[in-house]
Order: sequence, then structure tokens, then C-alpha cells
Amino acid sequence: MGKVHVVDVTLRDGGCVIDFNFGDKNMQTILDGLNASKVDCIEVGYINETKGTVSGRTQFKNERVIVDSLLQGKKKKATYLAMIDYGTFDVAKLEHQDESGIDGIRFAFHKKDFRKIGEIGRTIIDKGYQFFVQPMLTLRYSDRELLELIELVNQELPDVSGFYIVDSFGEMRYNDVIRALNLVDNNLNKNIPVGFHSHNNLQLSYANAISVLQFPTTRDIYLDSSIMGMGKGAGNLISELLLGHLNLYYQKNYEISPLLNVIDTVLDGIHATSYWGYSAEYYLSAINHCTPSYARHFHCKHMLPINEIAELLAKIEETKKISFDKNYADEIYHNYLFRPVDDSETIQNLTEIFGQKKVLVLAPGRSIEDEREKILNYISTNDVIVLSINAIHKQIPCDYVFISNRRRYKSFCEVAKDTDTVPLICTSNVPLKMGQAYLINYADYTCNDPVIESNAGMMALNLMLKLGVKSIVLAGFDGFGFERHAEDAPPDPMTGEEWKRLNKSISTHIRTIEHKATVEFLTKSGYCI
Repeated sequence: MGKVHVVDVTLRDGGCVIDFNFGDKNMQTILDGLNASKVDCIEVGYINETKGTVSGRTQFKNERVIVDSLLQGKKKKATYLAMIDYGTFDVAKLEHQDESGIDGIRFAFHKKDFRKIGEIGRTIIDKGYQFFVQPMLTLRYSDRELLELIELVNQELPDVSGFYIVDSFGEMRYNDVIRALNLVDNNLNKNIPVGFHSHNNLQLSYANAISVLQFPTTRDIYLDSSIMGMGKGAGNLISELLLGHLNLYYQKNYEISPLLNVIDTVLDGIHATSYWGYSAEYYLSAINHCTPSYARHFHCKHMLPINEIAELLAKIEETKKISFDKNYADEIYHNYLFRPVDDSETIQNLTEIFGQKKVLVLAPGRSIEDEREKILNYISTNDVIVLSINAIHKQIPCDYVFISNRRRYKSFCEVAKDTDTVPLICTSNVPLKMGQAYLINYADYTCNDPVIESNAGMMALNLMLKLGVKSIVLAGFDGFGFERHAEDAPPDPMTGEEWKRLNKSISTHIRTIEHKATVEFLTKSGYCI
């Protein structure tokens, strides 16, 4: 084997976790740590004409702002790279490379665009930059197509700095890696290095990297990794593990301690609010060979148990798997969930029970426990119907339980006791397995705002308005991000900015309800701030 080069992609691929909003101080801390680690190459971020900015983020407007934003103290020992996705930047606008700026461009593209790479690469190389060919989803290329791309590079870009195998969805296993390596190694010009970029959906990034290192070739090898594996979804190959392995078995002298300092001072804090790493939904995306964005989208609706998310992923058409299409995803989701029922008789019966009554609605916020005595006192001193959402709360009596999604219904069935004494009100998407329930038509109670379309609390309030309730009291509506889960309520997969969007949408929806009924917060809430 030739020389092994490690390309750390924390500032670029890791940036996907937080929309690249590291902030100038954290960007510099990460860069300083990488320089101190003696890593071979540092990818500083994306270049994007429309989404890029000039500071504070690692998605840059152009290559020139990188110098002012990040590379004032550029070290000579490392190679500094940036990535461009096909169609996001006109490479003719690149200024000629100079010593103060980035050294090379990694150019990512989908299979449908690979025949245009020769002209683009030639432009970048002629401007003095190293150029790396990054065919996303390399596994999607047939042998014939991959050979055609290799031949294009051989003929039109013989001076390219590297040709990558890219495991965009973290779906490649040992045989896939070896098949791609054999095709590339036996057909690519012998002077061109080979790179490998992986994602960790199947927890195979490290194993696959070792397979690349052990592959019998005389070429230089490039391996991509990130500190703490930071990257979209399941993340990437972990830099500190890879560098330690290379120190132990390949006589390298990388410094691990600076990376641990970056974890301690920067990444642990980010990880606490913007999670990346293994999860069941990212595993499912890998085995279904689709972008993890679909699994994330379905999971964040809070509606389905994980096995049913697997069913949805299996329904995605092959041509739709590569790029996330929200409208298409919602179409699959709605077709799966919307089971229309005629609930006119049910609504009439429920109106006789709830109409013109005062209703106390219990959501699963932590304040249910913190302010239990206040809630119990309110129930004992007021003539109210108590409607609990998704659960029966310990030591707080309820008259009805409202459930609007399969995931919560499954959990309810597993823990509920004496359910015959607590009537259920379920929406029609819930496959009933136990006892009887008031079944109402799911589509009639969803919200127009897609952010909270299927939020159980808001659907319950919509039902109350339908039943003619004029006075609604809310407890446990703490708000997302306010230590919200009481008792055994399942954790919420969303954090950060998604919390803020949810809170804003819910607050807005509650205000619209106040035009039709009085709404009172009995316990502390982020929605009434």
C-alpha cells in the first residue's frame, strides 16, 4: 500500500447536524484541535452560492470568505479542502488557488450527472486546486456505469488527486466495499489515489475502513472520518478511533489528545441538544437503501412504532430513495394512516357527554407530577370531565383517554391496567386490539399546520371544539424542551430548533382555539409565555 491519508470532515459533514452553525469560536477550536492532531487533511466546509454565508458557519458563500472566516492561521503541514455539491456553485467563479486559501475541492455528484464531471474537474484543476471525485451512493452504480466513470476520469482527469468510493447511506457491507475496490483498483490509472467515505448506519464504518486498509493495493489511500463521528444521522467513521488504529498498526504518530479536548469543550455540548449516532430508524434506512431523511421524517411524527416505520420505508419507490421528497413521504404516510370511518353516531354520543361541560385535558408534561396536588384539588373542587392524552397518570383519576397514534396506543396497551373502567377515544388510524373505544375519523381532527398536523394534544382540543366544549383547562402542556415527559411517557426524538418550531405552532393553534372556547392553563406551560 502507498501512503494513508486521513481526511477529517467534522467541520463539513459534522456541520450537517446543526445547519453548519458552529459559530466562529467553535470553528476555530475544532480547526486548532485538528491541526494539533497532525491529521493529514482537513475539510473546512461546503461552498454554496445560495445557502452559504461569510462567517459563523461552515457553509461558505465562496472559497474567498474561508480565508477571512477560518484560515487566518493556516498551517503548512495540513491540506485544507472544501466540498461542492453538483449544481450549488459555479466553479468558473473560483479564483485561482493561492497559499492563503484552501488547497483542494472535493466535488460530490449523483449518478445522473457523472458524465459532466470531466469539464467541471478540468476547470477546478486548471485553477490550481487539488480535485477529488466524490460519486455519491457509489453502491448505486452498476459495474458498467462505474467503469464508465473510471474511464472518464482516466481520459479527461488523469491528474485528479483522488477517486472516492462513497457510502452515502451507510449501507455498504464488506462484500460491497471489496467489489467497489476491485473495480476501481483494477481499472483506474495506477497513479490516482482511492478514497473511502462512509456513514455509520449499520455500525460498520470502522470495520469497512479496516477492510480498505487491508486491501492489497499499491495506491495511496484516503479515509474520511470526523471527531466523535459527528455527522448527519448515524454519523461517520470516528476520527479518534481511526487515528489510534493507524498509530498502533501503521507506524503513524497522530495526536489523539487534541481531539478529546474538542469533544470536551465543543462537541459534547452540541451532542446533548443535536443528537447523532446509531438509532433504529437509521438502521432501517440503511437496510431499505434510502436516505435517512425518510426514516427521520416518519419517526418525528410520533405516530408509529418502529416496525411500522419499516413498513413505510419498504413502500418507497426505487427512484425516490436517493433524495428526500417531503410531499412524497407525506403521501405514503397519509395513505398508510388515513382509515376513514363514519363517526357521526360516535360524535353525537360524545357530544351528549362532553357538550357544554368544562374539560380538564392532561398532557404528559413533567408538571403533571410536579403539581399533582394542585391538579387533584382542582378536580375535587370543580365539576370537570378529565381527558388524559395517551396515558393514565398515577394517582390522578381520569374519565377518558384520548389516543391518536399507533405508537402511543401500543405503549398504552402494554402498561394499562383496569382499562375497562377508563373509556378510550381513538382516532381511526389506530388498530384497536383491546376492548371497545369511541372511534373517530382521524382526518377530521388533524391540524392544518404541517408541523403539528398529528399532534395528539392539538387533535384532542380540535375534538373538544367539535363536541361543543366551551371551557378547556390544560395541565401538563409544558412545551417541548421543558423537561416535558412525566412518568413513563416515551421520549421525544426531536430537539433544538425543532422544539422551537413545535412550541410556536402549538402556541399559535391554542390562540385560535381561544376564539371559540375559554382556555386556561392550570400548570406551568411554555405555551402561555
